[in-house]
Amino acid sequence: MDAMNTRFVLLNTSHAGNVGAAARAMKVMGFDELVLVAPRWPDVLSRDETLQRASGATDVLQNARIAATLDEALEGATYLCATAMTPRDFGPPTFTPREHLPGLAASPHSVAFLFGSERFGMMNEDVYRCHAVLTIPTDPAYGSLNLAAAIQLIAYEWRLALGGFETPGGAPPVQLADAPSVAGMLAHWEQSLLDIGFLDASAPKKLMPRLNQLFNRAQLTPEEIHILRGVAKAMSQAASGLKR
Repeated sequence: MDAMNTRFVLLNTSHAGNVGAAARAMKVMGFDELVLVAPRWPDVLSRDETLQRASGATDVLQNARIAATLDEALEGATYLCATAMTPRDFGPPTFTPREHLPGLAASPHSVAFLFGSERFGMMNEDVYRCHAVLTIPTDPAYGSLNLAAAIQLIAYEWRLALGGFETPGGAPPVQLADAPSVAGMLAHWEQSLLDIGFLDASAPKKLMPRLNQLFNRAQLTPEEIHILRGVAKAMSQAASGLKR
């Protein structure tokens, strides 16, 4: 399945700004099919507040359509996910997005996510026709989510289920220093510690093996080996100056 088989359906939306914010929430997760069912404002897709809250996701608004009925909005969709705070008696099973969406992502369905009005949510008859109800696990003491925030969360979880996006600008892979480089640096440090009198050649005990383990855990890079050798060189030079 891919984003082409995903539709976000908003029922009886009453606030123009939420439509713009919904478009933005969808776009950042790579979705672009938005359908509004009987919104309060017939011109909601072009209202100033909608465009401002879309914050550049105007292509989603331009491709969006307004449907007079839910049947019209769902044409072509084969799996319907309602969104609701509480499960309905005799309704479809209720899941969190994270437990339900990964399995759905592996199916051949064309999925529609349904979101109810800001004022009263989804009506029972609309929930009953869905295959599943998605509920976002919120603080039981305060579970009120803004419409656009709920869309953002569902869009994010659905994108994760579909495979997610790579994080841009990731750090390049780290090149680690090889064992001979670490051994050479330790030998350099051993001599420098002798030079400054920190290591007693007649009773070295376990200092160098312990330093060996310390540097192994640090997973040093070639650049860090170079720095540590520079420190060792500076210690020996300082000791030599003091002796003179």
